Amino acid sequence: MNGKRLSIRSSIIMAISAILIVISLFFPWWRMEFFAPQYPEGLNIIVYPDHLEGELGQINGLNHYIGMAQFSEESFPELKYLPYLIGGLAILVLIGAIIRKRAYLYGLIGIFIIGGAVGVWDLWSALKEYGTNLDPMAPIEMEPFVPPIIGKNVIANFTTYSHLGIGTYIVIAAFILLLIPLWKDRKK
Repeated sequence: MNGKRLSIRSSIIMAISAILIVISLFFPWWRMEFFAPQYPEGLNIIVYPDHLEGELGQINGLNHYIGMAQFSEESFPELKYLPYLIGGLAILVLIGAIIRKRAYLYGLIGIFIIGGAVGVWDLWSALKEYGTNLDPMAPIEMEPFVPPIIGKNVIANFTTYSHLGIGTYIVIAAFILLLIPLWKDRKK
């Protein structure tokens, strides 16, 4: 091996990474659970790459009281194009598995890191917008807040828990798989 091409084993690992990226499209990437005395079973916002699920109607009804904007798929244009970006990433990784170039793999890892950073920033920006842009004419006056991407938050009598979904963990596993060829095929 000349040190520039990756091994067949690394190529297979990259192909598995591409498959995992596609599989992640079918699982939630993030969720927020809301608990209060009147909702001991909890309410959820579940974010998939292409749609939202959960008790959005009830959550929007409650959020109205503190002046928070409505959660809806229309509020998140990312849901229209994110599946295509994720699918494109899977194709790029599969191409990398075929061409087996180390430099290409470095580029893929860079795309993953940049894409992940942009995704975290986008989610944080949305949470900030929802939590700090409250209607001053709302029935209940609240101090602006930013719900955490991961963790616990208390708002009035609601305790919220935000955490990553299975889809995000699958993408993280796909990223880790891309790192393995760099280690396995390093120059001795």
